[in-house]
Amino acid sequence: MGDAIVVGAGPNGLTGAVALARGGLRVTVLEASDEVGGGTRTGELTVPGLLHDHCSAVHPMAVGSPYLRELGLERHGLEWLRSEIDLAHPLPAGDAAVLLRSVDETAARLGPDGPAWHRLFGPLVAQFDTLAEDLMRPVVHLPRHPIPLSRFGVRALLSAAGVAARWTTGAPRALFAGIAAHAIHPLDRPTTAAVGLILAAAGHRHGWPVARGGSRAISDALAAELADHGGTIETGVRVRSLAELSPADVVLLDLAPSAVADIAGDRLPTRVRRAYRRYRHGPGAFKLDLAVEGGVPWTDEACGRAGTVHVGASFEEIATAEQEIHRGRMPERPFVLVSQQYLADPSRSVGDLHPVWAYAHVPHGYTGDATEAVLAQIERFAPGLRERIVATSVRSATDMPQYNSNYIGGDIITGANTTRQVAFRPRIALNLYATGIPGVYICSAATPPGAGVHGMCGYNAARSALSRL
Repeated sequence: MGDAIVVGAGPNGLTGAVALARGGLRVTVLEASDEVGGGTRTGELTVPGLLHDHCSAVHPMAVGSPYLRELGLERHGLEWLRSEIDLAHPLPAGDAAVLLRSVDETAARLGPDGPAWHRLFGPLVAQFDTLAEDLMRPVVHLPRHPIPLSRFGVRALLSAAGVAARWTTGAPRALFAGIAAHAIHPLDRPTTAAVGLILAAAGHRHGWPVARGGSRAISDALAAELADHGGTIETGVRVRSLAELSPADVVLLDLAPSAVADIAGDRLPTRVRRAYRRYRHGPGAFKLDLAVEGGVPWTDEACGRAGTVHVGASFEEIATAEQEIHRGRMPERPFVLVSQQYLADPSRSVGDLHPVWAYAHVPHGYTGDATEAVLAQIERFAPGLRERIVATSVRSATDMPQYNSNYIGGDIITGANTTRQVAFRPRIALNLYATGIPGVYICSAATPPGAGVHGMCGYNAARSALSRL
C-alpha cells in the first residue's frame, strides 16, 4: 500500500481521494478551510435556522455522474429531492417557459416549436447515460460509444445562438439561452451550445435536484465514504509549497492552475508553468442570499413551483448581458439565476420564512455592489419582492476568492470556457491531469470535464495516477 496526499477538499478533491483510497492507497486530504466542501457547503447566512447553499445549489450533473452513482452515496445519507418543476424561465409577456423531466410535456408547452425541441432533445435524453460515460472521461481516450458521441459533438461545437436559431418563437430560445448561459461565455461563440445541450438533457433525464439538508450533504457523504476506506481529512491546513508535504506516491491538487504553479515553483517544467500562468479565468459571480417571508411573489405561478428560475426575459437580453460582462462592463440587466431549494426540501425553511439563493453574472473582478441590479431583475417578474425580504447576505466577485481560493476574480467555474479551454484545459497535452512532476496531478474544475459537482475531474486524475503506479 502506498501513500497519497490530496490538497483541497472540494468535490473533486474528495472524489479523487475516494478513488485513490478504493485503489488501495493510504490517503490524507489537506483542506485550508475549517470545513470540507469547497463550493459545496451550506450554512445559516441570513437568520438562524435558514439553510443557504454557499455556492453550488442544484445538481443535475451530480445525480448523473457515472462515478458518484457507482459509489452509492445514499448509504451515507445523501438523498436527492426534486421540485414539481425543475426550471422555469419568465418571459416578457408575463408567462414562463419550463423544463420538466418529461421531454414530451416540455415540448407540449412550447407551442409550434415543441416538435423541434423534441427532435433535438429526445435522442440526447435517451442516450444521456451512455454519452456521460464518454463526455466525462479524459479528452484523449478510446470512446466506448463513438457513434452517439460523434453525433453529440457535431452540435456541441456550435454556438448557443446557432442552436437557438432552429426555433422561431421566444419561449424555447429564452429557455435554452438561460441554460447555455451557465457557460458564462458569449452565446455567439463556438462550443457554448455544449453546456446548454448537456444541462438540458441532464434535466430531462435526471431532473435538476437538490440534496436534502443542503449541498453540504454531498461533501459529507464523500467524506464518510473516504473514512470507510481508511482515508483521513485535516482541515485548517494551508499548503504553500510541495516541500511542506510528507513523502507520497501520489499528490492530487484540487487547485486552480496558478495556485499549482505557486506551490510547485521550479519543480514544474517550464512549459507547464507557463501554460498554468497563461490559463484564462472568466467573468465573476455576485451572490445574494435572501430570507423571504412567504417566498418570492412570482407573477407566473410556474415560477413559484420551480426549484430553479432563470431571469433574463429573452435570448437577446441574455446574450447581450453575457457579451457585456465578457467585455468587462456591468450590464444594466444582468443574467440572474434564482434557486428555491426549499420547495423540494422544506427542512431549509423556518415556518413561512424561506431561503432564496440568487447570483448574477458580473465582469471578472467586479468591485461594485450588484444587489440592486439583482433585485430589480427579479422584481420585473416578482413585483413586491422587496417588501418580503427579512434579511440578506452578500458575497461579491471580489469576496469569492476569500471564500474559495479557486474562484479567482469571482470565477466560480474555475476557468473561462473559451473554445481552446473547452477542448484542452488547463493546457494542451495528452494527459491534462499530469503536471509534469512525477506523481503530482491537478484535479480541479480547471481539468476535464470542467465545472459541476460531478467529481469526475478528481476521479479522472486519480485513475491517471493509479494507472502509472
